Amino acid sequence: MSNPLQDPEFFRNPYPTYAALRSASPVREVPGGGGRSSYLVTGYAEAREAFTDPRLSKDAAAFFAGEDTGRNLHPAVSRSMLATDPPRHTRLRSLVTKAFTPGAVARLRPYIAGVTDALLDQWVPGEPTDAVATLAGPLPVAVICRLLGVPDADHAAVRTWSDELFAAGRPERIDAASHAVAGYLADLVAAKRRTPDDSLLSDLIRARDGEDGEDRLGEDELVSLAVLLLVAGHETTTNLIGNGLVALLRAPESLHRLREDPDLVEAAVDELLRLDSPVGIATFRFTTETIRLGGTEIPARSPVLIAPGAANRDPARFPEPDRLDLDRGAGGHLAFGHGIHRCLGAPLARAEGGIALRALVTRFPRLRLAVPAEELEWRHTRLMRGPVSLPVLP
Repeated sequence: MSNPLQDPEFFRNPYPTYAALRSASPVREVPGGGGRSSYLVTGYAEAREAFTDPRLSKDAAAFFAGEDTGRNLHPAVSRSMLATDPPRHTRLRSLVTKAFTPGAVARLRPYIAGVTDALLDQWVPGEPTDAVATLAGPLPVAVICRLLGVPDADHAAVRTWSDELFAAGRPERIDAASHAVAGYLADLVAAKRRTPDDSLLSDLIRARDGEDGEDRLGEDELVSLAVLLLVAGHETTTNLIGNGLVALLRAPESLHRLREDPDLVEAAVDELLRLDSPVGIATFRFTTETIRLGGTEIPARSPVLIAPGAANRDPARFPEPDRLDLDRGAGGHLAFGHGIHRCLGAPLARAEGGIALRALVTRFPRLRLAVPAEELEWRHTRLMRGPVSLPVLP
């Protein structure tokens, strides 16, 4: 049985593959690595159910205990909050949730707008530029680095390590990047312990060192949280901006509407997230017992892959799902997941995406693709969906 998720065409445009798989069955077995199959969830109702089913565990360490996977991922990556279940997940998430509340995000909006304007000030009308390299990439990196207190001089390294962590098919590069970013953040934790500041990382250090009378965070958990926040805190937004811009440039009528009424932009972000989800297929879950989902029986100890990118184009939930429709009302999309593992940075991602896209449509009335859309290069990973580069003419 061939794996449709490894076809080169899948990375360029996964949606025909998703549609064919969903049409056959909204939950189906697909080949996996090491001779172990996985179960792929492509239907909307089934994905929403799977996201909240407590019989689907995220504890990868427990699942692979005693197995030689042949990998050398740093534990800060392999055992992050993303790969834990309650109660540990609940405890860790509670320590960082306050940094991403609507109020906290609102206080960041002037900074986000300032960084956006500074980046776009470098664009020259009529001269080609790469919108990923000059906006979609550096903007979210700058924001999450500001939150964590990462020095400006290290932003480029952070972006490089993050890219390497999603190098599909290159496990040695992924493993090396995991050690590089974890080592860097361990050093940064030590520096901020010596010289605390008002960053989120210093707040986490205070929780670790028990200034409130209890030690709520282990040192390994502290570094792991920092790695997760740094990487996940910008990857989704980079792809949101890139995918959203591609979608708008390919839909002139929608782009014209937003130029005429920029106040529609932030409401349009949900439809852009639905249409081309920044996360194509979520990280692994594992069945703790035999379950039945979407008419398919999934044996105990089976890996399960939930595909928000597929679920968000399920015609049973979103009619004419392949069409960008700014009037659709895309609430309920699964681009940020669902349930206890829903992306806690969703309010921040929405704010950054809305501010960036609004600036683009208002500042550059002639903005267009510099190459045919069919020639765009897309990231070679089934986890993240986004263009590698995005040549545009401002």
